Amino acid sequence: MRKNFGAKTYLYPMPVFIVAAYDENGVPNAMNAAWGGICDDNRIALCLSADHKTTENIKARGAFTVNIADAAHVAECDYVGVVSGKKVPDKFAKAGFTAIKGEFADAPVIAELPMALECRFVKVAEDCLIIGEIVNVSADERVLGENGKIDPAKVRAITFDPVNSAYLELGGKAGNAFRDGLKIR
Repeated sequence: MRKNFGAKTYLYPMPVFIVAAYDENGVPNAMNAAWGGICDDNRIALCLSADHKTTENIKARGAFTVNIADAAHVAECDYVGVVSGKKVPDKFAKAGFTAIKGEFADAPVIAELPMALECRFVKVAEDCLIIGEIVNVSADERVLGENGKIDPAKVRAITFDPVNSAYLELGGKAGNAFRDGLKIR
């Protein structure tokens, strides 16, 4: 038996991205965004309303970062989503975030968060879909495994639960991609 909920924005997992960009004066701003994902080999798409300060900054500066929210910084990541940069111009600093100038894009990487995608702004599609070209992915060394690769267990990424208005920490390994399905042949 299944229960129908109608047309809702319910999806699991729903990433929690902290999107950051500099304003015209070089002041960093960030917002919490859950509607987005990879849309091509080197592109990311984010559904951001045009009236957000961060959206305005992205268009003006031509660059942004997508920082991965983690369990250790839930309050800070939620804060940048519930407070407007138009009303609280120093919300990045109030959240306790430290900006590191991106090496590959003119946008702030958030030092406290484990991973960041540096992106060049490409275009706006469908009125609110920000398309960015991923020019670099960086990760804090604290989240690397012995093999030098990103260890998701150390990242402790969170996902947004739209049904219960909660943040959930992603769990452990469930299987092997591109391998487990081959057993069914």
